[in-house]
Amino acid sequence: MKRAGVADLKLHPGKAPHWLVKRMMPMASVLCEFIVDEFGTQELLKRLADPVWFQALSNVLGYDWDSSGSTTVTCGVLRSVLTFDQHNMVAAGGKGLASMKTPEQLRALEDYGLDGSALAELSRNVAKVDNAAIQDGYNLYQHVFFVDTDENWTVVQQGMDHKTADARRYHWLSEEVDSFIKEPHSGMISGEIREAALDMTSNESEDCRKTSVDIVKEEPLKVKRLFEDVKSYGKTTLIPWLEGNGQQDVMPSYKVVPTRMDWNAVRRAYETQPSDYEELLFMDGIGPAAVRGLSLISEMIYGSAPSWSDPVRMTFAFGGKDGVPFPVPRKAYDEAIQFMEKAIEEAKLGRKDKVVGLRRLKKFAPPVLHSQIGS
Repeated sequence: MKRAGVADLKLHPGKAPHWLVKRMMPMASVLCEFIVDEFGTQELLKRLADPVWFQALSNVLGYDWDSSGSTTVTCGVLRSVLTFDQHNMVAAGGKGLASMKTPEQLRALEDYGLDGSALAELSRNVAKVDNAAIQDGYNLYQHVFFVDTDENWTVVQQGMDHKTADARRYHWLSEEVDSFIKEPHSGMISGEIREAALDMTSNESEDCRKTSVDIVKEEPLKVKRLFEDVKSYGKTTLIPWLEGNGQQDVMPSYKVVPTRMDWNAVRRAYETQPSDYEELLFMDGIGPAAVRGLSLISEMIYGSAPSWSDPVRMTFAFGGKDGVPFPVPRKAYDEAIQFMEKAIEEAKLGRKDKVVGLRRLKKFAPPVLHSQIGS
């Protein structure tokens, strides 16, 4: 699997109007059916895992260009319309409390011959990486797991930063089998780069990951003493001096010294003796505070520093229901839905002239969009 991308958005209040949602649903359904019929479910999953394509889909459906709702509403629409019968794939999860039901909904897919327990475990692990292994200031509140009949999957989840009123969306794709903790992300793009973001998945954090595992193999009382030392050092003596100019330089890590840790989880880790960092990370109770605490002990006591660089490397910006850049043309929207539904129906009957016509439209798109449109 890999982290396929990240997008930063603004938190906006309000709900999608009913008149728009009732059009978004049939449009989303027919668009997804069209892609599955032409390219297969893996292509649709790949596109949903692309933050730019996902944003474009939200725009096509008529939602805000930079709103956090472009994630929650679009995912909610897709979850409502995707079916095994029509699209060979479904979606589980949602926003807030609905996200907590994702494992239960995935385990229910065993009725369709899928390994629901394994999918539920994958869902949990993906969420934990973005919430604990990478601590960029966004707390997850939305998680949607898309899966096809062959158990290929994509995850779209979103976190919020209440201080800045921003949201950040994370995309995952099962296409490549790889480690959860060794730079699982690829092509991460965002609107804002954070000054201090703990990234335990970075290659630069390799030594810190190994040291964290070594630490939890020690007696919990010793770990607790080290943790208390780090807390006090962070307030006083461990402020390094820049050589030559006599000015003090506070490291980013001191901004987020944890105030607590789940010591029962630390004891369970000691009793388990995890073989590697991935096993440690996915233990119950090893959450953001424990990850941060162990990383700081690794850095301050043993000199194994984690990466404090936001893994985001690029930025991008992308109307909709609020009339920007123009109001949604309801009549044209309805006509587009009818055209797409008729094209799908006629293609199944062997009349593919509309499908061929849509393919030909590709050559009129800007070159940068060709890779998103597909062949």
